[in-house]
Amino acid sequence: MAYHVPVSAQSEKIPAHDPVMIKQGDTYYLFCTGRGISVWSSPDMESWKKEKPVFNTAPAWAVEAIPGFKNHIWAPDISFHNEKYYLFYSVSAFGKNTSCIGLVTNKTLNPNDPDYKWEDHGKIIQSVPGRDMWNAIDPNLIRDEEGTAWLSFGSFWNGLKLVKMKNDLTAIAEPQEWYTVASRPRTYGIADSLAGNAAIEAPFIFNKDKYYYLFASFDHCCRGVNSTYKIVVGRSEQVKGPYVDKTGKKMAEGGGSIVLEGNNAWYGVGHNSAYTFNGTDYLVFHGYDASENGKSKLRIEKLTWDAQGWPVVLVEK
Repeated sequence: MAYHVPVSAQSEKIPAHDPVMIKQGDTYYLFCTGRGISVWSSPDMESWKKEKPVFNTAPAWAVEAIPGFKNHIWAPDISFHNEKYYLFYSVSAFGKNTSCIGLVTNKTLNPNDPDYKWEDHGKIIQSVPGRDMWNAIDPNLIRDEEGTAWLSFGSFWNGLKLVKMKNDLTAIAEPQEWYTVASRPRTYGIADSLAGNAAIEAPFIFNKDKYYYLFASFDHCCRGVNSTYKIVVGRSEQVKGPYVDKTGKKMAEGGGSIVLEGNNAWYGVGHNSAYTFNGTDYLVFHGYDASENGKSKLRIEKLTWDAQGWPVVLVEK
């Protein structure tokens, strides 16, 4: 079955959480949170076809690492490097930082290609309750101007992290180099093992002109009509940061300028990715559709930039 999804703020039909996109040849591929990682394909970003998931069965390493894991995989990130497609993904226990980021690769995204085969590289990063004040979910890969690979990730706790990766992307680079790129105030006294109330997650770094733009999501996803998700941004001339918002406040100290938030048509919007396709910039994200009782749907909007170089999404209210 195929769905029609206009590149606009009209009512979309694709059920989606945490969408990321890439183009191979004349086809766009969409990867989303779902059982085994949900996959869709499209010739035009409008008519979408459901493809088979990346994993038919849960990775054995993930079942061992995450008690109760049943192949519902979160927040993938897709990119192309070294003649391969790299798909980072998250496995986690909801509300806990019992979490891991894994990596799977493929020579092609076309399921009809004889070379189509996903190769799982297993666990890349792991967070442990009580040990780590960060959460190993929501990965996003970015390469800096020198070609060095960095992975941003994180949710709640003490915020969003950035770590240098090996060039083959299969492990953290040594010696390790870590940064906190964004965070929100966390109430003192909350147990380290709990997510807390510093609601921030889903980093995505997009390089345009002289800036790296760090997008993130504030507040709460996954609550249907009670979702309060919103997309914020800051920028830096260096991938390491510091990222600052329009007022000059550092994102690592709670800053973040709103790009898009909920309205009467969409209760909340968030967990975005950003791309340039055929010379046009796009913001890809999910929203909680008020016309369908807060169901999560795919949204794709054109991304423009104001005179000061800040991202703008113009949609009908």
